[in-house]
Amino acid sequence: MGKVLSAGQVAAFERDGYVFPVEAMSAADARALGRRIEDYEREAGVDATKRLRVKGHLVFPWLVELACHPAILDAVEDLLGPDLLVYLSTFWFKGAGDPSYVSWHQDSAYYGLDPHEEATVWFAFSDSTPESGCVRVIPGSHRGEELVHVETYDEDNLLSRGQTLEGIDDSGAVDLVLRAGQFSIHHERLIHGSEPNRSSWRRMGISFIYIPTHVRSSIGRRSALLVRGEDRHGNWDPDPEPRFDLDPVCVAAMERSLSGYMDRAVVQEATREA
Repeated sequence: MGKVLSAGQVAAFERDGYVFPVEAMSAADARALGRRIEDYEREAGVDATKRLRVKGHLVFPWLVELACHPAILDAVEDLLGPDLLVYLSTFWFKGAGDPSYVSWHQDSAYYGLDPHEEATVWFAFSDSTPESGCVRVIPGSHRGEELVHVETYDEDNLLSRGQTLEGIDDSGAVDLVLRAGQFSIHHERLIHGSEPNRSSWRRMGISFIYIPTHVRSSIGRRSALLVRGEDRHGNWDPDPEPRFDLDPVCVAAMERSLSGYMDRAVVQEATREA
């Protein structure tokens, strides 16, 4: 029995590549966090999914607190051990009736992690359902090979390159339905995606990518934030922690990370290994 996850849930993650739902907080508290992001969007006149696309947690202390929420870290520790880094976060918002979608893909195509020991937490600020375009997964697909993605750059695809796996049999796909305040966890190699939002509400979520400190970057030196335990390996430079909202030091670090993330010179892992 782990801190949060049962032995059965840990076994399910290893077998199927995901576990859900896991409780973090009340729906009311989660929605209040979502409103803080929307307040920022209104005040700054920006779309958080674009302005804060990569490592947006670095610019708000309360988002670092969310990444360090005990229920989240306890669940991740049950899967990855006690020494944990967050190396990436991404907002995933879809407005009511929004045609945006996420094609079938593997996160590991571009993450550049060695070894493949990773857990993606998808936290819901609002209810995430099949109607609103929740995350869908192909169970057990993380145990297969790294696959080559077609880069479509489709304007409605929320992925940076519209990276798409073609010919996927989705007859056994599972919807990761979450109430606001819950989260799911999936492995970076798990094939997943999501449909457009056909609901009357804005679907809002954020993903945090956690790795054990012994995991290395295979695509050059990068940075991450230690959120639990100790870093005895030094494989990642330390990310700054925000002293206050929109701390300029952290905004600059976020922008550097965004530039690297969007670099088209970074090739797919399956292509590198070919």
